[in-house]
Amino acid sequence: MANPEPLDHVVAGAGPGLVLIHGTGADATSNWGALIDATRDRYTVVAPNLPGAGATPVDPAPIDLDSLADRVVATARTAGLERFHLVGHSVGAVVATAVAARHPAAVTSLVLHAGWVRTTPREAFMFDLWARLLRTDPALLARQLILTAMGPGLLGALDDAQFAELAAGFTAVLDERILGQMELDTRVDLRDAVGRIAAPTLVLASADDQVIPPHHQRELAAAIQQADYLQVPGGHGLPFEDPARFFSVIAEYVDRRQAQGRG
Repeated sequence: MANPEPLDHVVAGAGPGLVLIHGTGADATSNWGALIDATRDRYTVVAPNLPGAGATPVDPAPIDLDSLADRVVATARTAGLERFHLVGHSVGAVVATAVAARHPAAVTSLVLHAGWVRTTPREAFMFDLWARLLRTDPALLARQLILTAMGPGLLGALDDAQFAELAAGFTAVLDERILGQMELDTRVDLRDAVGRIAAPTLVLASADDQVIPPHHQRELAAAIQQADYLQVPGGHGLPFEDPARFFSVIAEYVDRRQAQGRG
């Protein structure tokens, strides 16, 4: 792609660059709103919407990961960012990994939550189930996602009414526009990319992640040259079930890397 098309995005604040990439079925605001608010006093924060999210159109063809990585960089540059800290959740971590591998000079530091190097048959089977349920009954997909994406701490604390409320909230945001993101999930293979990442990296795993279990994050951390690995309590949906813990870990890491870069 000679001139990558920028993605629809949220931009806020001023200062060094911080780019945030959301997960499957979320968008820039739902995934990152609290972190944007917490960091805009000291960073220029850019949160792109992946194809099918926000005002970014659905890709007519299957999403090409390398082209999408180039579009993330183009989006950052529309906000005046040539270098930036980069954070991704779930498929956002996959996209962030591709960005850091393809554009090493642009990435100051990297935080990857619930990422993975390669989709195994187990995950491909699960993502295909998601797509089938989304096409036939989004309310059933919402229930399945709640039981697998949320950690046992949250699930054990909900009563009947809260489960119903959570299911209604999930169902309301599930839309066939995200089928392309799910299809991308089924065919991730970053084995040739991870060794090219030069940025200092924090690989963050949720101990009870049933969507992308922690062994995937351990594999990711082992493949990246300058990677630290941190495992915290919670499920795949940590940005939603325990945002205070999730966002504090990210902000502390980025702030530390930013301070080291100035030293």
